[in-house]
Amino acid sequence: MASAWRDTYEAWQRDPQGFWAEAAREIDWIEPPRRIFDPDAGVYGHWFPDAVCNTCYNAVDRHVRTGRGAQPAVIYDSPVTGAKRVYTFAQLLEETATLAAVLQDLGVGKGDRVILYMPMVPEALFGMLACARIGAVHSVVFGGFAPKELAARMDDAAPKLILTASCGIEPGRVIAYKPLLDQAMDLARMKPAAALVMQRPQALAAMTQGRDHDWAQCVDAAKAAGRRAPCVPLAATDPLYILYTSGTTGVPKGVVRDNGGHMVALKWSMKHFYDINPGEVFWAASDLGWAVGHSYIAYAPLLHGCACLVFEGKPVGTPDPGTFWRVIEEHNVAALFTAPTAFRAIKKEDPAGEYLKKYKLKSLRTLFLAGERADSDTVQWAERMLGVPVIDHWWQTETGWCIAGNPAGLGVLPVKYGSATVPMPGYHLRILDEAGRELPAGTMGSIAIKLPMPPGSLPTLWGNDARMASSYLTEFPGYYATADAGYIDGEGYIFVMGRTDDIINVAGHRLSTGGMEEVLSGHPDVAECAVVGAADALKGEVPLGFIVLKSGVARAHAEIEKEIVALVREKIGPVAAFKTAVTVARLPKTRSGKILRGTMKKIADKTEWAMPATVDDPAIFTEISAALKARGL
Repeated sequence: MASAWRDTYEAWQRDPQGFWAEAAREIDWIEPPRRIFDPDAGVYGHWFPDAVCNTCYNAVDRHVRTGRGAQPAVIYDSPVTGAKRVYTFAQLLEETATLAAVLQDLGVGKGDRVILYMPMVPEALFGMLACARIGAVHSVVFGGFAPKELAARMDDAAPKLILTASCGIEPGRVIAYKPLLDQAMDLARMKPAAALVMQRPQALAAMTQGRDHDWAQCVDAAKAAGRRAPCVPLAATDPLYILYTSGTTGVPKGVVRDNGGHMVALKWSMKHFYDINPGEVFWAASDLGWAVGHSYIAYAPLLHGCACLVFEGKPVGTPDPGTFWRVIEEHNVAALFTAPTAFRAIKKEDPAGEYLKKYKLKSLRTLFLAGERADSDTVQWAERMLGVPVIDHWWQTETGWCIAGNPAGLGVLPVKYGSATVPMPGYHLRILDEAGRELPAGTMGSIAIKLPMPPGSLPTLWGNDARMASSYLTEFPGYYATADAGYIDGEGYIFVMGRTDDIINVAGHRLSTGGMEEVLSGHPDVAECAVVGAADALKGEVPLGFIVLKSGVARAHAEIEKEIVALVREKIGPVAAFKTAVTVARLPKTRSGKILRGTMKKIADKTEWAMPATVDDPAIFTEISAALKARGL
């Protein structure tokens, strides 16, 4: 099938407001927009500035009213506890409306902030939707996040209420949340008045008298009384949620998402990008604490009338590398969206796909990868194993949905490995040099998006328009600076090579660590890798490679490392000055699977570093330090 991408993209270019006005017809508005965009509002403009709506109504209520009440809406699958549950849209409505009434009983109203400090359980999703229902602004913080980081988010958001659970469950361990929350409460200046605590049998929490309320008891009492909160009318420009991302100053940046533009963009993306139909099962194997979890677990599938999956587990170890295949077969998943690192982990443990042979994945049509750069070797391995299109796409917490990708719903374009393919409507991409001048095709520079940002993108940072402007809009006036580096080829394909601070300067040559990682990952014994620029007195910086080998590789590490150095020299050339590869057991990552290259660089440079709040296992940094010390580095 010929792709309709070009015609669609050009239609947006000709008439941006007409394009988004048409997309907005997919939303049930309380008061539909008369104006599509106001360029004079906010930091760079507001979408649908005069519309009135409710996100929870569009995600839940309208499907019950149009006859989908008996259709599955939320599928919970927890290999770490053995629990499985399915909620229909009618049941989701009952849970959400009842919990919303409980929130109101605890003093929460329109505009109040509510922090969710929860594991991957359906109740976390109910909490987000309940906030959206009554106009409260939710902010999801990973359950188990360090007390200092949680307190910083409390101080910025000033929440009225915390929704939490007694514990989270990781493979082989139970993490008590309540003691961490209590420490954060002690540290925070802006302390919430109350906490609603979901008790889990794996570890019950001690309750603080007068502040803590039992989740199940409160919900049961509201159900017995027939209490249900109605949907509150909200301006399309009202905030739906705050999602905190790390800031360069150490103070987290509160990315704001509005109600109207967010719904329009996500609803459009489900059909036109992900090629999903109402009634199908869409699985974003992420965490609700990440932007992917907000957009493609909690909101987009439900807005589109699909079932979403809440998965409490890992790609390997819960219990084996076949977990994803079991979930896809059991729940008839049509599309899987996950991070490349998940597939690298599966490939490392099961390179021949032996576990895959145990399952029939007849329902799966497409695999989508995002969150970090997808190396060609992993993409091609997934293609061979699954026999479906594997689509790498690029987006950010700030954008909330895909900037560039291969649009399955518009017809898949020819694949170029290493490329995120082409920009989506709303995203006018340019490659700029340090002076803000546009660079020719094939030349690497800073990737920028011409303003205005499309619907769904952040309108501002919470309570801080000035920081929004200084963080994103001042480096290149008239553009949003993505802080990613890359190039656009002669056919308009975008190649995202890494963060701008991952472009290293080797004796005056600007080189991409992402390009080097592409070479390293192509070695047959390498499961995953990372390249950082280590300080060098002569050249300024030199690349330093870290490699994790596939399971079962018994060859001498020194031999493999020597081959890798030769491979980079062959593929990139002597200019890369790549002379050192270090074999490690694992790489430090965030919970979403992003490799923490910045901290690895500081360790290699022997400069002061702080433990990243989002690291999955802090012990890995000790392993990295030991590996470097053993090599005399």
